[in-house]
Amino acid sequence: MKVPFVDLHSQYLALKPQIDAAFQRVVEQSAFILGEEHDAFERAFAAYIGTRHALGVSSGTDALELALLACGIGPGDEVITVPHTFIATCEAITRTGATIRWVDVDPSTYNMDPHLIEPALTAKTKAVLVVHLYGQPADMDSISKICRSRRLKIVEDCCQSHGARFHGQRVGTFGDVACFSFYPGKNLGAYGDGGAVVTNDQAIADRVRLLRNHGQRDKYTHLVEGYCHRLDNLQAAVLGVKLPHLDEWNHQRRQHAALYDKLLNGIPGVITPRLHPHSEPVYHLYVVQVPQRDRVQDVLKQAGIATGIHYPIPLHEQPAYQHLGHPNEDFPVSHDLGPRVLSLPMFPELTSTQIEFVVENLKTSIRS
Repeated sequence: MKVPFVDLHSQYLALKPQIDAAFQRVVEQSAFILGEEHDAFERAFAAYIGTRHALGVSSGTDALELALLACGIGPGDEVITVPHTFIATCEAITRTGATIRWVDVDPSTYNMDPHLIEPALTAKTKAVLVVHLYGQPADMDSISKICRSRRLKIVEDCCQSHGARFHGQRVGTFGDVACFSFYPGKNLGAYGDGGAVVTNDQAIADRVRLLRNHGQRDKYTHLVEGYCHRLDNLQAAVLGVKLPHLDEWNHQRRQHAALYDKLLNGIPGVITPRLHPHSEPVYHLYVVQVPQRDRVQDVLKQAGIATGIHYPIPLHEQPAYQHLGHPNEDFPVSHDLGPRVLSLPMFPELTSTQIEFVVENLKTSIRS
């Protein structure tokens, strides 16, 4: 049996008539940038998340940068975030000219540890960039309380958490602004790069709308220097077809995770995902900790099972950030996770037979 890590082709086949028709509409109209499909998707995504505004942009990374800029973040400011995340989170901070200030993650949820925020604050801290990692909501009760009391901007990195809820409320609605990625493998994925910024703040929305399109409000009238960070109409058309299916796909992911949890329970050395009690995750990734991770991954590969590693090297240990001078001891949880985390196959079309096959081979790899 072969078990892929994700299966985008199966998802396409299930929606092929609608996808093909959407592409054909865009091509026949020859409206490829900021067209009708784009505007319709923005309205639908804002309604789905529960915000007044959703602005399509060119990627999740660009969404983060634009969101920070729209919050007034720039040179001389500090932004608190975590080292256990994809580098895009921190790239966005440095691209604004601001400085990264890391705090470690919670050893149970792998999300930002709220207890570490206040000790990290300085007079230069202007925002907290919260990552809802792997599709698991961060502890927004504690984080929001700290940020509001200190008048810090909250920017939510929801690039892996489309549709997740905390206390029944969608992630992306707790902060001043939130960002999503539509990279093809995401829970809601396009057929190329894409992203969105969502907010209830009119000023932030207006600023993002201006910056994403060369700083122009009217054609050839450029109020500021901006960027070419637009979501193209073909990608918006794909996303518009997929969005109505997202909740069902997320439900299927939760069912798969529950089966993994059940079958992996009690296997020595294997730690399954542990959730905040008020969260409803969407399992963009199903991440376990295992001993001798590289050997386990190799055994699974030989059995025909594709896996991933998210993320083997925390950002403070990356060559790109060595100049910041952080030893491993500064962020011990992130450091310890690196050689242990393993992402198992997770996608809506995954079958119980495939999950059982993965777990049996994982057991074999642990015993061998």
